Amino acid sequence: MLGTNLTLARPKNLPRLGFWLGIFVVLLMAGLYITFRRFTGGLGATTALSDEFPWGLWIGFDVLCGVGLAAGGFTLAATVYVFNLEKYRPILRPTILTAFLGYLLVIFALLYDLGKPWNIWHPLIMWNPRSVMFEVAWCVMLYTAVLALEFLPVVLERLGWIRAVTWHHKITPPLVVAGVILSILHQSSLGSLYLIVPEKLYPLWYSPLLPVFFFISAIGVGLAMTIFESFLSSRAFRKQLERELLTGLARVMVVVLSVYGVLRVEDILDRDAWKYLWMPRTETYLFWLEAALGILLPVMLLSWGRIRRNLKGLYACAVMVIFGFVANRLNVAITGMERGLGKQYFPTWMELTLTLFIVSLGFAIFAAAAKYLPIFVEEEAAHKERAPAVSQ
Repeated sequence: MLGTNLTLARPKNLPRLGFWLGIFVVLLMAGLYITFRRFTGGLGATTALSDEFPWGLWIGFDVLCGVGLAAGGFTLAATVYVFNLEKYRPILRPTILTAFLGYLLVIFALLYDLGKPWNIWHPLIMWNPRSVMFEVAWCVMLYTAVLALEFLPVVLERLGWIRAVTWHHKITPPLVVAGVILSILHQSSLGSLYLIVPEKLYPLWYSPLLPVFFFISAIGVGLAMTIFESFLSSRAFRKQLERELLTGLARVMVVVLSVYGVLRVEDILDRDAWKYLWMPRTETYLFWLEAALGILLPVMLLSWGRIRRNLKGLYACAVMVIFGFVANRLNVAITGMERGLGKQYFPTWMELTLTLFIVSLGFAIFAAAAKYLPIFVEEEAAHKERAPAVSQ
């Protein structure tokens, strides 16, 4: 006969369904449904795209923003290996992981946007060196491979293959140099895609300097993403924040954004496009929103030492830079094209939801990698080295 003290208990290995896990499950189910609709019904069944407006949210955000937001990888790798600033090494691994996931998800998102995704391998054998898209495709493929090799030591350490890790250290510097070159090429080439539409892209965004703007803004948002990722990782995985290192990145970000802002102003004046800054149009309002979030407010706030040393203030400024960057890329890809094409575009709920699904997938994979791989070992070692000095 069963005792009266018998109680029902939740198994310890059953994960508690938290808020974010619930959101991820909902997005996962929605993503699977949209995937089915996309690959059975085509783009017309899932998007608001048309022959007049063929590039929408999945190009503007998933590709143009995705590649730029992953720029922290080559920026920080160059800082450590090329400029030999070893003090930034503790935050290098999570930054490389963020970049690697970013590029993998960009390629994944392209499968949805391409009319014939099964032909994505064609640039490997069908060469067209005069095409900007061909150059971008090859650079993205090669740089994704470079990021995989840069991230490889984390996996090797987890497997205990120490000799392979030692061998890998010898080839890391040339890998980083190759990654920097590839990043410069394709970050700028994404801007070159819009050089062929001077009559269609709104004057506040069209410029012969678009490749330069895309590259400099990618460096700025790459630094912001490093701060963003470090802050969230410290909260999610209870890691110590590298306050001094993030403050240094913020100083560099002020310089980069200032240069970017000055070049944008000079370009608008040189092209006599300043008159568009005051027209009561949607483009005007969105341009000022982009400029305020991505340049003006972060530069003013981060120029104040008290804000740079405040972790929440630093995080808030990084978020503003990220939103400003996203606004810029969406303005170029969507807002700036609507008037010239004579057609309004607004993404369907399936386009929006799939984008959220891809972003959530990136967060989930990062969390799993941080749990099972030695992502933060260098940060922890750096804290242990500083601990005796602090106690003294």
